[in-house]
Amino acid sequence: MNLKTIILVGILGILPGKACAANHTPEEIVAITILAEARGEGEQGMYAVACVIAQRSIERKLAPDKVCTQKWQFSCWNPNDPQKSKLRRLLSVSQAKYAKRLALNIMNLDRSIVGFANHYHTHRVKPYWSKGKTPVKVIGNHRFFKLK
Repeated sequence: MNLKTIILVGILGILPGKACAANHTPEEIVAITILAEARGEGEQGMYAVACVIAQRSIERKLAPDKVCTQKWQFSCWNPNDPQKSKLRRLLSVSQAKYAKRLALNIMNLDRSIVGFANHYHTHRVKPYWSKGKTPVKVIGNHRFFKLK
């Protein structure tokens, strides 16, 4: 084991090759989040997810990358997510160029497109926080909500 591996494993608790937000630039973290959450939804769906990241950034007074990696906010960064070890690969998929552009311009997006939503979920899941709530927008397979 080299010194870098010892530091990664011993201090940070991660193994080389495992995806970790610390291994990415802030823009890459945002782009990866957009790709992990909506790469199958086309540009409109990716833009919508980026708008939610921007909205949370404004509301929480946090940088967009910090919003993305907050505990249990975006599943791709959760410790138990099966995609986690493959996150870096997302930066080379065909949709990555668009996601990177969104990430670079995240605070200039037109958040009204999603009704200034700060939460969303796919039609396949029903998180506890959406019970009894009406989406402000539906785009592709995602339902968008403005909570609080």
